[in-house]
Amino acid sequence: MRDEGHPVRLPRRTAAALAAGLLSSLAAAPSAAAHDPQPPARPTPAPTAEQTVKAMQPGWNLGNSFDAVGADETAWGNPVVTRDLIREVADQGFRSIRLPVTWGQHEGPAPDHTIDPAFLDRVEQVVDWALDEDLYVLLNVHHDSWTWAHELPSRPDEVTAQFTATWEQLADRFRDAPRTLTFESLNEPQFAGVDDAQGDALLHDLNAAFHDVVRSSGGNNADRLLVLPTLHTNAGQERLDALDATLAELDDPQLAATVHYYGYWPFSVNVAGGTRFDDVALADMTGTFDRVRSTFVDQGVPVILGEYGLLGFDRHTGTIEQGEKLRFFEELGHQARSAGVTTMLWDNGQHLGRASFSWSDDALWHQISSSWRTRSGTATTDQIFVRPGERTAQTVTLEPHGTRFTGLWLEGRRLQPQRDYVLAGTDLTLTTALLDRLTDEGRFGEQAELTARFSRGVPWTIDVVVADTPVLGGATGTTDAFSIPTDFRGDRLATMEARYDDGTNAGPHGWTSFKEFDVAFAPEDDAILLRPAFFAEVTDGAPVTLTFHFWSGDTVEYTVTRDGAAVIGTAAR
Repeated sequence: MRDEGHPVRLPRRTAAALAAGLLSSLAAAPSAAAHDPQPPARPTPAPTAEQTVKAMQPGWNLGNSFDAVGADETAWGNPVVTRDLIREVADQGFRSIRLPVTWGQHEGPAPDHTIDPAFLDRVEQVVDWALDEDLYVLLNVHHDSWTWAHELPSRPDEVTAQFTATWEQLADRFRDAPRTLTFESLNEPQFAGVDDAQGDALLHDLNAAFHDVVRSSGGNNADRLLVLPTLHTNAGQERLDALDATLAELDDPQLAATVHYYGYWPFSVNVAGGTRFDDVALADMTGTFDRVRSTFVDQGVPVILGEYGLLGFDRHTGTIEQGEKLRFFEELGHQARSAGVTTMLWDNGQHLGRASFSWSDDALWHQISSSWRTRSGTATTDQIFVRPGERTAQTVTLEPHGTRFTGLWLEGRRLQPQRDYVLAGTDLTLTTALLDRLTDEGRFGEQAELTARFSRGVPWTIDVVVADTPVLGGATGTTDAFSIPTDFRGDRLATMEARYDDGTNAGPHGWTSFKEFDVAFAPEDDAILLRPAFFAEVTDGAPVTLTFHFWSGDTVEYTVTRDGAAVIGTAAR
């Protein structure tokens, strides 16, 4: 019920939109003296920023192609972008493409900074392909943020001139493109030699210049959706507040905010023992979406999560354990939907094959795409380890997320409650009888794949694995190539600790004993590799005790000693 004693406070975006609509109506209203019985048709009004951003969900990044720093779109290993690829992206259910482009390397010298016409034509071709597939497009200025724009503090006139010239050319080229083409000022803005508060002020100036250039260029740019980032596209409250101040000053209803999210950093790269999507990682995600929602979405400012994923994926998707990454993406999809945030998956070629059009990890893709619409049931683990000679009932804790558990399946056959499993609340216990049938004590490794099904969303897979304590062998090698012979005996490596004899931490990331997966160490079929990056920060002549942690819960110690470029490894007795 409205309180007549207090004025109603509209969200800033709503108030701005109403004011703009009122002025437009007054300007368009004909006077009685000048009445035209057949007035010209009014142009179709632009959709609101909220409508546009909502229609862009879900989105996909064409990463490491036109943003590649090098001669052309293949410089970072991806093939030439084809129309078939763009069509496939649309067929997969995406409704928008973020098109990252690094422009500076294709520009001529000052003062014009003319973009190579052939390159601009090529980008326009891909934009047109996407628009023809009824996809929204978010076009940006990408790695220019760290190849030249970061020098704004030391070269303010030159950087501002190049930034302005770049957007003048893009605004002119695309001024008459449909409004389903949107612009993003600058990817992950960063500035050398200044603190964050100074960086916020510098970014404000660039965002304001971008806004002025595009809006003054006419055509559909007069009310095209423009997307503005925070400093580093970071979602800390101070960064959000700084962008909020810029949006308030620009007072334009056709603006959106953008941030990126790659998770709680130790979990995202698998360092410092961050092997699980635990309560700390969950709180980091929840805080991000809560801040974005309260600062922008609840005030009528739409938000695009311009990139999301896990940073370890830059090496390969196996840096994070399968079940833990599925839990991460299930939760992220839910929180984004709840916050009203449009998401754009970062894909530098490691997810959707650019030529094969197949997903590198089908389970991951199904989890991500399902999360656009609904929640899925998960569990605290996707692995059950059975030690030879010790077959006993084992319990997995389900995470229903509002769904209902409907049964456990094996190879298309429904297993029997009480005989094969017992459900008590969210505790799913696999019976001794079931594990006895599924496992062969004479064979290590995965023995069965169980499927927990829920009333909606994607099923949850549980691997049943027979494993015993791994055995490591002695080795000699060099700091460039050191391999520990390993009989994994069915187990799976989770992480590695490294300490000197006095208990201090050894190797990179000296603030933690737990080293980064695939940067300091990596498992292979029959070995554990220690990378050059690990030995680069190991003291010469000082023995290092390595503790390998396996997903079964077992740990194994090993000692390495570096002598110049030579390395000797010894298994603990």
